[in-house]
Amino acid sequence: MACKRDIYFWSERLSLLLFLFSFQWLSPVIGKPKASSRPHVNSIRIDGDIALGGLFPVHSRGGSGANCGELKKEKGIHRLEAMLFALDRINNDQELLPNITLGARILDTCSRDTHALEQSLTFVQALIEKDSTDVKCMSGGPPIITKPERVVGVIGASGSSVSIMVANILRLFKIPQISYASTAPELSDNSRYDFFSRVVPSDTFQTQAMVDIVKALRWNYVSTLASEGSYGESGVEAFIQKSREDGFDRYFMSRTLENNRRNIWFAEFWEANFNCKLSRHGFKRGSHVKKCTGLERIGRNNSYEQEGKVLFVIDAVYAMAHALHNMHKDLCRGYVGLCSKMDPIDGKILLEYIRKVNFSGSAGIPVTFNENGDAPGRYDIYQYQIKDNFTRTYSVIGQWVNKLHLNIRTMKWPSGSRQIPVSICSLPCKPGERKKIVKGIPCCWHCELCDGYQYQVDKYNCKVCHFDMRPNENHTGCRPIPIVKLEWYSPWAIAPVFFAIIGIIATLFVVITFIRYNDTPIVKASGRELSYVLLTGIFLCYAITFLMIAEPDVTICSMRRIFLGLGMSISYAALLTKTNRIYRIFEQGKKSVTAPRFISPASQLMITFSFISVQLLGVCIWFIADPPHSYIDYDDQKTANPQFARGILKCDISDLSLICLLGYSMLLMVTCTVYAIKTRGVPETFNEAKPIGFTMYTTCIVWLAFIPIFFGTAQSAEKMYIQTTTLTISINLSASVSLGMLYMPKVYVILFHPEQNVQRRKRSLKAVVTAATMSNKFTQKGSLRPNGEAKTELCESLETQALPTKQTYVSYSNHAI
Repeated sequence: MACKRDIYFWSERLSLLLFLFSFQWLSPVIGKPKASSRPHVNSIRIDGDIALGGLFPVHSRGGSGANCGELKKEKGIHRLEAMLFALDRINNDQELLPNITLGARILDTCSRDTHALEQSLTFVQALIEKDSTDVKCMSGGPPIITKPERVVGVIGASGSSVSIMVANILRLFKIPQISYASTAPELSDNSRYDFFSRVVPSDTFQTQAMVDIVKALRWNYVSTLASEGSYGESGVEAFIQKSREDGFDRYFMSRTLENNRRNIWFAEFWEANFNCKLSRHGFKRGSHVKKCTGLERIGRNNSYEQEGKVLFVIDAVYAMAHALHNMHKDLCRGYVGLCSKMDPIDGKILLEYIRKVNFSGSAGIPVTFNENGDAPGRYDIYQYQIKDNFTRTYSVIGQWVNKLHLNIRTMKWPSGSRQIPVSICSLPCKPGERKKIVKGIPCCWHCELCDGYQYQVDKYNCKVCHFDMRPNENHTGCRPIPIVKLEWYSPWAIAPVFFAIIGIIATLFVVITFIRYNDTPIVKASGRELSYVLLTGIFLCYAITFLMIAEPDVTICSMRRIFLGLGMSISYAALLTKTNRIYRIFEQGKKSVTAPRFISPASQLMITFSFISVQLLGVCIWFIADPPHSYIDYDDQKTANPQFARGILKCDISDLSLICLLGYSMLLMVTCTVYAIKTRGVPETFNEAKPIGFTMYTTCIVWLAFIPIFFGTAQSAEKMYIQTTTLTISINLSASVSLGMLYMPKVYVILFHPEQNVQRRKRSLKAVVTAATMSNKFTQKGSLRPNGEAKTELCESLETQALPTKQTYVSYSNHAI
């Protein structure tokens, strides 16, 4: 594994050497700025026994293709002078690195990572051996080559992006690097930036400190403010400079053009700081720029405030010096100056001593490094407060040293309140509401109700309940939808049941009466066989009410299919047979006195059962194609408000199936009505044509009213109740009309006027038909008389013994055919 690492290392180094040689050939082209940009001197060189490198953003990033832009007074010159100040103090300190002088090669990064990469190649030139054996002077002697100083460590850079770029090169040549301002978390990766260290805490610590403060105050929504520029340069500065390096202030304010010639950028700083020009060539006509006198003083002729990273620059230089001092003590015991073990200095050994330093820094805070080269996070926490005398100041309310120490009692809030204000972006959602996160702000959300049939699955999602379920009141779960059916005690059921019971009693009363007086003329004249069939149909019409209200199951649903249309089919089949028989008899009488076929009671029953069998055949086919069953319909009453949703227990009889089921009965009813209309002119003395006609007219009116009521309420919430009640009432009314108009008058005569229930004369069918036919003819002639009087001569001749106020019932079935 170590072998592979060495191969990778030397492959990287070989690539870099090729780049360096290329750079040496191209440096006149690369290093030369365009004519439009101002040329800048590249570096400051200070001789010493040990040379340290320095990287500072003396100038800002250039524009229009230029490498460098305007001078940066604070972040550039202040920090650079801080390194020079620290070097002076260390070189004058008899306890730290005695008899050893620190020198420097300080470069301008111009706040650009690529430019910093070019500049930092200066630090590794001494490590690259050049073969000069083939180089000869004009005189033939060997050349005198000035060997560049050997940089053992680098202070910088400022921006994290610049430090990352430079660290990738310095690690190849094992040159330690200590940054004073780079705070990017990725620089803590010791596998990639193993020779990088920093005296400023990583942003990770500051982030943790901020998170701890927010948690301590129970906030979940805060706003952050940052000063202009990279967060890596200014993010970890305190709200107020806690302490200042007074020695640096005195040093820097004493700097002049005369005593600071070592700083090649100081003259440029002087012009920018005092808004003057040192050379006449810099003046422009009409400008208000004055000429520098050299008597200006920093802090006197302008405002001055120590830049925030000055202390960190000093600590970085001192960290390097302490590491060299400890290394010298261990490797050169008692030796004055550098011993052979430190000439040259091994960067890897120096890195070990850098990671072990522990001294009190400029602000009185210990300077140490962890295994990744990061300085520990130490923060003072300030709050901007308004005092009682309305003065505004920052007050220390706590510290963060690996964990938070916050003094809540010293905090003040607007209006002098001590109560910690609530700072949340969104209130917690209520039960049944889901969080809809605001894009890009994870602690802010909108609460959306899980409406309709949705319930809350988790904090962020709603889901629709199963088709047979509905959400509970707060939409946090689902519960079964209540199942309803038409109950016997419901007002919708009481009315049709009461009506059906009365009808059944009346029907049974008529049946019993007819059976009791079975051989009387009235019962015979009404056609006993068909009358019993018709009464059976009427009874079934009333009885179907109970099947329609009973709780649906397979048995009930089967019986509904059978008897819902069967009762009316039996009734209208019997009536149709009756009206058809009357029609055929009198139509035949117009042509001849020969009796028509199939008018005997047996024939009439056969015809009636033939009509009924069609209904039964259709039901049988329906049974085979779709066996009956009950089911719960959840869609019929699935209202917008799920609290009112109901599942309806019903039989599998759809509206279309109901139309088909009752359609045949309606066809029989319409056909019977047509025959009733055709036989309306037959005299009442001989038949029941007119009562049957009135029965059919009334029945048609009932069912015409049924259709819009039944199908018009298809969208109603009370559909089940309205349609069931409407259907049963319509069937009961149809049965009641038939029972009332056809049989109640007969029962009345049988029970209360038995004297009329007698047979006056028995005539042959030929005589009856002839009399009826002639009666129609005379009646038609009589209607044409001028005075409108009509005489029924035929009736008078046939009924000479009959009383004028009494009706004689003549039955066709009493005559031999």
